[in-house]
Amino acid sequence: MLSIKLIARWGLTLVMAVSLSTLTQAQQKKRIAVLDFDYATVRTSADAILGTSTDVGKGIADLLVTKLAQGGTYSVIERKQIDKILAEQNFGASGRVDEATAARIGRILGVGALILGSINIFGRDDSRRDQAGGLSVPVPGLGGRLRLGQKKEKAVVGINFRLVSTETAEILLAGDARGESKREGALISGYGSVAGVYSSGGVDMSSANFAETVIGEAVYDVVNKIAVQLEQKAASLPTRTVKIEGLVAEVSGSTLILNIGTKAGVKVGDRLSVRRVTREVKDPATSQVIRVLTEKIGEVVITEVDELSAVGKYTGSTPAKIKDKVTNDQ
Repeated sequence: MLSIKLIARWGLTLVMAVSLSTLTQAQQKKRIAVLDFDYATVRTSADAILGTSTDVGKGIADLLVTKLAQGGTYSVIERKQIDKILAEQNFGASGRVDEATAARIGRILGVGALILGSINIFGRDDSRRDQAGGLSVPVPGLGGRLRLGQKKEKAVVGINFRLVSTETAEILLAGDARGESKREGALISGYGSVAGVYSSGGVDMSSANFAETVIGEAVYDVVNKIAVQLEQKAASLPTRTVKIEGLVAEVSGSTLILNIGTKAGVKVGDRLSVRRVTREVKDPATSQVIRVLTEKIGEVVITEVDELSAVGKYTGSTPAKIKDKVTNDQ
């Protein structure tokens, strides 16, 4: 019979193996971002179908971000961060974003790849047939009538998309997806509308009420199909390591404040090297510094971070000083 200690040891080993596997999977997640899809060619038909002006390119991109985040295959950048970068850099102000511009945006965001594309189909193809004899029913108090019959509803949404490398602007995946929804049943035409779909910016495409409409079903269908293609491509995507370089800005005992934050790719939990400059090598002809030699004196583990700064706990053989270099190079 196995001893209790041996069983406990095996159990601990299993837990550690599972934890290590989970950590490895998290580290292997590829960081991506999704830009709003261009919808210029379907704007008129989309507005007519939805009954109001709606940025369906942004709405579908938001749905794709949610879908990919739920899938867990990718680490997806938040929409607010993308919008801020676009506003600061004035990207896309002159029109559609091409692969080269997308790569530049992706590098600023610190992602390995960026998804962009266009909506080329956003339409409905419904057919209706009144009952023989034109049967209609009066509506008391409204002064109108409802007409009974048969209806067939069909909605189609088509999207071309590209997955672009932020290192080379190369198109890593070019695909297309088509979402459809069909319904058939009794027709009751007259008064009525779908509640809970409209918002201040047009149609709320993330609402449950929109998802239950025939066009909503087609939208969610195309988003799911794009997500499947992207998740199948994830394993073959190159991993992009964000280069982090900064300086110690403040020292208080073992607590360091750095002059870099989320904008530079720093995250809570990061373990960064703290290095001290030992010598500067200069070009003998121009006296320009051509190489800076450093030695590692310790490490800092990040505990707090905002856009422009980070706070961390320092450990090392030598106390850290202001202007010591901080990097993710080990």
